[in-house]
Amino acid sequence: MADIQTQSIDYSTDGTNLKGYLACSESTSGSRPGVVVIHEWWGLNDYIKRRANMVAELGYAALAIDMYGDGQTADNPDAAGALMNGVLGDMAAGTARLRAGYAALVGHPSVDPEQTAAIGYCFGGAMVLHMARIGMPVKGVVSFHGSLGSFHKPKPGEVKSKVLVCHGAADEFIPESEVENFKAEMDAAKADYRFEAYAGALHGFTSPEADENGKKYGLPLAYDVEADKQSWQAMLKLFAQIF
Repeated sequence: MADIQTQSIDYSTDGTNLKGYLACSESTSGSRPGVVVIHEWWGLNDYIKRRANMVAELGYAALAIDMYGDGQTADNPDAAGALMNGVLGDMAAGTARLRAGYAALVGHPSVDPEQTAAIGYCFGGAMVLHMARIGMPVKGVVSFHGSLGSFHKPKPGEVKSKVLVCHGAADEFIPESEVENFKAEMDAAKADYRFEAYAGALHGFTSPEADENGKKYGLPLAYDVEADKQSWQAMLKLFAQIF
């Protein structure tokens, strides 16, 4: 972590001020691949910043983008749900925020604009899948315990990115019908995708805070150390293919 440099990146779209978090390694010289990191329903909190730092440790530039505006975060499910549904209820604005975050990443001097990817957690997983569905120019996207529902049904050939879905097989928030619909949609779009399901893993399996939040709020959330490790390794394998 000693050589990871971080900074706040301010950008905006449609009159909304957005506050991103950029992390990159000082030991990597010149431009490098850039990775958009998208937060859970809690907002751009310390967990997502840690994930951005972990991506930077791999030698990439990571920009954790702000989908809520002004860096808003939530500390309870009601507030988180309200922030998330504010985006999901207006996906034209949500898409504009995704595009603005991507532009902020590729506009940074440390980033090679031809070498980009996006990863997301929970709500952020749904957002990176949306980026792929609408054909944004990222080479790959990774969804960790993300929603699979679609806001845009891609036509054959429209999905340009390699798609990796890391899913908890015991995730009570994602019905099996949603999994089946996602796979059918990707097949129809002739997308290059991989779907990994981790036996016994619940929603939030990558987050050590999931155990505490699950108990505190009575939600089926849990950290799963093995699923966390396997999904990160799957992401590394994808990055090795695209970069």
